[in-house]
Order: sequence, then C-alpha cells, then structure tokens
Amino acid sequence: METVDHFDPTPKHVQIANIVRGQIQAGELEPLTTIPSETRMEQIHGVARDTVRKAMRLLAGEGWVFTIAGRGTFVSPRERWPEG
Repeated sequence: METVDHFDPTPKHVQIANIVRGQIQAGELEPLTTIPSETRMEQIHGVARDTVRKAMRLLAGEGWVFTIAGRGTFVSPRERWPEG
C-alpha cells in the first residue's frame, strides 16, 4: 500500500490526494464506495486529521469524491470525474 513520503517536499495533503486519485483511476476504489475513514487515513499515512481533511477537500473540489455528513466520504460517479 502506498503511503506518504515524509521526506518528499510535496505537501502531505497533496501526496494523499494523489494516492487516493490513483486508487480511483486504477479501479481499486469503485464509484459510490466509501474511502477509508479520516482516522484510518491518519493511521495509514502517519499524518494529522487536518492533513487528511485538506486532501479530501482537494479531491472533492476536483470531483473525485463527495462527503455525506455522518456517513463518510465516497468515490464520485464516473460522470463527475475530471476529463483526462
């Protein structure tokens, strides 16, 4: 499993967003399925919760994920994914 490289100068939230985006594009995370919880992502990547939240906001802004309060963050339907 790919995780954040703490020695890479790329901001950690960008690294997490890149990892999750790659998992979506590779089909490892299917549309309308939940992604790991903030707590689980903190554990996986060894980062603070705010870092995970920034990554999810970045992905949501690009159209890759959406959040339902109290339920979690989900992979967006394919038609909402960015072109390219």
